[in-house]
Amino acid sequence: MTPQRQSYQAGHAPKCLVVIDDSAEWDRAVRYAARWALRGGGSVVMLRLIETEEQNQQWLGVADLMRAEAQDAANEVFDRAAALVTAIGAAVPERVIREGDPTEQILSAIDGDPDIALLILAANSGAEGPGPLVMQLTKTVGAFPIPLLMVPGDLGDDDIDALT
Repeated sequence: MTPQRQSYQAGHAPKCLVVIDDSAEWDRAVRYAARWALRGGGSVVMLRLIETEEQNQQWLGVADLMRAEAQDAANEVFDRAAALVTAIGAAVPERVIREGDPTEQILSAIDGDPDIALLILAANSGAEGPGPLVMQLTKTVGAFPIPLLMVPGDLGDDDIDALT
């Protein structure tokens, strides 16, 4: 069971969790999150999910190398996202890297931080659909412990700024 949210209790501040993935529109979610944090006096938690394959014992060295490379790549994307957040004027965002099933890891990140009050994702606006993560999460969103906000991938900076 997810603990009670404490985002607006004394000594706490609201945070939004934003998933940084390989989609072309991830920066839309980050911009929205940064503007939300700036407007509401909160902060941003950036989450990068690394999917791991089942690994045989004999391949652990290769798996460790692949994990290290994935973490390096995650930190490169985090650097770009953090630059966007701070350029908007919000506080330097937290960085979280998790491995495994996306839905389980997102819920675990939320469970682990009672100040997270909102999950923000960007949705692809193209004919191919909103993206695999959005599709996966919409199947369970009714059971999420916090609101989920989806930012359309084709919203421009001015549109996002006007909304936030």
